[in-house]
Amino acid sequence: MEPVDRRSFLRGSLGVAAGVVAGGACLESPAQSAEADLPQPCPPGAWRKHGVVLAPTEPWEGDHIQNFTCPCEPLDRNKWRLWYSVCGSTKAYTIAYAEGEPGGPMKKHPVERRSGRPGDGAFALGHLPDTWNPVQVVHLPLANGKHRIYFWVHGPGIARYLAADSEDGHRFQVIDPRRPVLYHPHDRAACGVPSPDGLVLHKAPSKDRPADEPLAASHLISNDATNVYQLPDGSFELYSVGLVQVPKDDPAYVGEDNAPGLLRVVDRYASEDGLRFEKRTRIIQRDALDPADQQFYYLAVTRTPKGRVGMLGHYRVRAQTMDLEWCFSADGLKWARPRRTPWLPRGDRSQPDSYGIYASSSIVPHQGRHHLFYTGVNSAHNEKDSHGKPRTVVMLATTESLWR
Repeated sequence: MEPVDRRSFLRGSLGVAAGVVAGGACLESPAQSAEADLPQPCPPGAWRKHGVVLAPTEPWEGDHIQNFTCPCEPLDRNKWRLWYSVCGSTKAYTIAYAEGEPGGPMKKHPVERRSGRPGDGAFALGHLPDTWNPVQVVHLPLANGKHRIYFWVHGPGIARYLAADSEDGHRFQVIDPRRPVLYHPHDRAACGVPSPDGLVLHKAPSKDRPADEPLAASHLISNDATNVYQLPDGSFELYSVGLVQVPKDDPAYVGEDNAPGLLRVVDRYASEDGLRFEKRTRIIQRDALDPADQQFYYLAVTRTPKGRVGMLGHYRVRAQTMDLEWCFSADGLKWARPRRTPWLPRGDRSQPDSYGIYASSSIVPHQGRHHLFYTGVNSAHNEKDSHGKPRTVVMLATTESLWR
């Protein structure tokens, strides 16, 4: 795989040339993105906000829970299963799900984790090293009748994306903790290995990597904020964030970000089995219509009869705000961004979503309405400002239709 160097990236981001990571698919120019025949989304005013539906109530949750990248599954009547994470600090990270009526009492099931075989609890996870803490869980009922979860884990020298399978949807076992689906640049196996964009956060190989753990493959080095979907043909697509480095004299460099000099862009991966993702394609990056501090934090996708509706993490780095931008694709490779404005508006300073909106894995049609569960954040991404005590909660918005 040929790396995408900084000069090529910036040419593409200005709309002069297309950038390609892999797979042979070209990015759209701004003019192509504004095609007149695109389906039109419902206006922002069509969304009705229902407020907080899941808040931290347990000692193990602290003040910060999120359903960012997590699925929301309707059960019987008005009850749902909401997958979520505890996200206050890496030492407290864990994953869980809550069942009940959103906004009312919900029974919470934190994961019961073991380094050996999984236990017998409602949500059990085995073969996970003791010091590795999971976050950002994605649950997929597989076409073969089994279940799979994906999640990022953080531990000493560890920042990687794992998969675990289950026969019954309750007892999961990590498939191979030393051969993950993705690696973060800080992971011990990625030390000394350049990403496809030439990024190396640690120049020397890690001395803590076990001899039987392979080095990371370059094309699997990614940031977090990852969504995975199984397609109707049984294959898988994964959307994650690539990192591109710029120097201090570049207009895109923002020193107040928590990762100064690193631009976030969106890549799509494809896989037959959902474990080995060999095809990686850059699909969304800043172009001539975007301000210099524009970055893209995540892409969550909802499949509809008209095509894929994207909820794009519209991150304005100088303001430290996260908005939800509407985008659209017929195939998951070519994405149009004709609006570039918030689709679901953030709340005012008194609301839990005043600083940021982080989408769940998809919008869910249920009982005649479309449900968007999302994480509301009242603090800046770099944590240097907040509207009141910093807190993250799960919120709900609904609309009668996704279309105008």
